[in-house]
Amino acid sequence: MATKIQASNYAMCFVSSMILNLFLIFYLFVRTEWQLSWSTRAAAEAEAVASLSCSGHGRAYLDGLVVDGKPVCECNTCFRGPDCSEFSPGCAADVDSGNPLFLEPFWTQHAASSALLVAGWHRMSYSYNDHSIISQELEKHILKVHAIVGNAVTAGRFIVFGAGSTQLLNAAVHALSLNNSSTPAGVVASIPFYPAYREQTDFFRSVDYKFFGDTSLWKNTSDVPKNVIEFVTSPNNPDGLLKKAVLQGPSAKAVYDHAYYWPHFTAIPAPADEALMIFTLSKLTGHAGSRFGWALIKDEAVYEKMLLYTDENTFGISRDTQLKALKLMKAILEGKGRELFDFGHETMRKRWENLSKTLSVSKRFSIQQIAPQYCTFFQKVRGPSPAYAWLKCERPEDEDCHAVLSAAGIIGRRGSSFSAENRYVRLSLIKSQDDFDLLLHRMNALIFHEEDGIKTM
Repeated sequence: MATKIQASNYAMCFVSSMILNLFLIFYLFVRTEWQLSWSTRAAAEAEAVASLSCSGHGRAYLDGLVVDGKPVCECNTCFRGPDCSEFSPGCAADVDSGNPLFLEPFWTQHAASSALLVAGWHRMSYSYNDHSIISQELEKHILKVHAIVGNAVTAGRFIVFGAGSTQLLNAAVHALSLNNSSTPAGVVASIPFYPAYREQTDFFRSVDYKFFGDTSLWKNTSDVPKNVIEFVTSPNNPDGLLKKAVLQGPSAKAVYDHAYYWPHFTAIPAPADEALMIFTLSKLTGHAGSRFGWALIKDEAVYEKMLLYTDENTFGISRDTQLKALKLMKAILEGKGRELFDFGHETMRKRWENLSKTLSVSKRFSIQQIAPQYCTFFQKVRGPSPAYAWLKCERPEDEDCHAVLSAAGIIGRRGSSFSAENRYVRLSLIKSQDDFDLLLHRMNALIFHEEDGIKTM
């Protein structure tokens, strides 16, 4: 009996010893083989540039300006100096562009989860191993983001990637216009509408489609083209209102531009469920410079045509860009998106409320009204937080509102850019905090000097 116990103990000791030795071998192997080697220098360079102090009014970049062999700060609008600490008092508040820099602080705070180091040999081939130009992993993560936000029906949809939504807008028009008709398809949009719809359609001068102007001109007429393609922006750019297609019937097809249909900018009352929907990374994460967008398409024939368009046009989207988009999608999914959308919504809500408060005492200027609405993502009724203020000059003599604001040091985008009256100006609320603060300062000063004597704090 004792012999059996001794033998058993010996066997257990032997097994334990073997496990310990295997663990030590694995530990030594991992420690030796998986220490940072080729990535160390790249990581150090990135950390060094990121650590440069630009006084909170600028940033240095790996691919930015270099002076005496060292990267230097690139300053925000109206700031200058080696560390961007010098403010230019006479500088205008430039709120013309839709640069989504309001999300930059979020990504600064989440540097580790969003950082990406790309090897020199990463994806050197034209395509992925499955011969596709679309990353299957990225596609999965995009669908997961839509699922947690609840802003789009993705079941039974095909997906196409594009260079931002810009490339996909024309890809959609191209695909929907190919119906073997002898006359070009008519492209329309409801005023005020995003200028690119008209500009791209006119620029490409296709024999298959032509810009026909405002949707309302074709609503109650017998002269409607046999094939009409209606752009619907929801929320709308510039006024932030949720929109639906105006034209109905077998000859009418809609392209839904949902660039701003995210909890930063609007309540999500229900998942969008249209036949062709376009989204963009620019307004989801703020990475406009990465040039990445995607379309969700119900009709397989339309999907094939759009895929062929991007294939022939650019042979798909940069594999490096798709990798970056994947990393950002993973970062969003941590915590089911709450951190990003809480930050984005809170930032935009405060900006809207501050601007609204400033303008509330003015008889000369007004901005669009957006009603509170129940949001399925936040599970509560929430107020507006639009990307833009659609400002109107109310005085009869202020026919050129852009000129009125420019004289006061505020640069917006003319109403005519959106095919509207020039009594309107779009003011971007999504740029940096410096840009918004200066806008508020300039607007306060302008209202303070209104001739009717109304003053702000």
